[in-house]
Amino acid sequence: MSFKVSVPPIKSQGIKTKLIPWIRSVIPSDFKGAWVESFMGTGAVAFNVAPCRAVLCDTNPHLVNFYSAIARGEITPEVVNAYLVKEGASLLEKGEDHYYFIRDRFNAEHSPLDFLFVNRSGFNGMIRFNRKGGFNIPFCRKPSRFAQAYVTKITNQVAWVAKTIKAKDFSFKCQSFEETISQAAKDDIIYCDPPYIDRHVDYYNGWDADHEKSLFESLSDFQGKFILSTWHHNDYRENEYIKSLWSNFSILTREHFYHIGGKKKNRNPMVEALVTNFTVSSKEIEVTRPVQFALFEER
Repeated sequence: MSFKVSVPPIKSQGIKTKLIPWIRSVIPSDFKGAWVESFMGTGAVAFNVAPCRAVLCDTNPHLVNFYSAIARGEITPEVVNAYLVKEGASLLEKGEDHYYFIRDRFNAEHSPLDFLFVNRSGFNGMIRFNRKGGFNIPFCRKPSRFAQAYVTKITNQVAWVAKTIKAKDFSFKCQSFEETISQAAKDDIIYCDPPYIDRHVDYYNGWDADHEKSLFESLSDFQGKFILSTWHHNDYRENEYIKSLWSNFSILTREHFYHIGGKKKNRNPMVEALVTNFTVSSKEIEVTRPVQFALFEER
């Protein structure tokens, strides 16, 4: 049987929707602790894994604020629908000037709904901030972006996330990966999807070799189980940190095609890696089963 993957309301490049069945397949069947993510991102993995308990963290406060507002009931499908219908009509009437008005308002007031708007109408689904913390992605140049079908799709995505959060014990925290990992218990599973070192990926407060080494040290000291997503190699080069840091752990690989960056030259197949500190049975690993997408995956 195939696993139906649902897509969250927040978009980002490098989203793991197509890899979720593979990630789910390596989770031990006797796992009963909390699912802990130190790089929550869009939340796609956690919401599809849907564990009984999850602690979802990120240093990007806007991601955390958006999903926290859903958890508190401040953002509902009805609220999202009304907001996008209103702002979508203004976008159609005023064009990109309205996008930049909302972007400026978001950078000044940090409204979670404005974050959703700029995320879904910015260029190429990118999330990027300047050094002052301002969202700086340009307009996607589609004034008719929020047609009713698109608004309905986003509303349904919010409804799915809200239903998942309500049925489970999910909490959201804005904090560093070091703090998140240090707070995890030995019965928990930590899933890490950090920015891919040396790749074309932006992160809220940067990612370099020092961050990669610090993540390696934190996970190496963790007494429970962890799963790390990273890249292994592509047609041009290898991820040097696989050998220099992660080689003593179990490494699973599979080819995946990413749409990274605004230029076609940056959109190439890449061999993805899952690094774990536990052994995964070959019988458990998802290899060939088809993936179905609910609410449609989008780039």
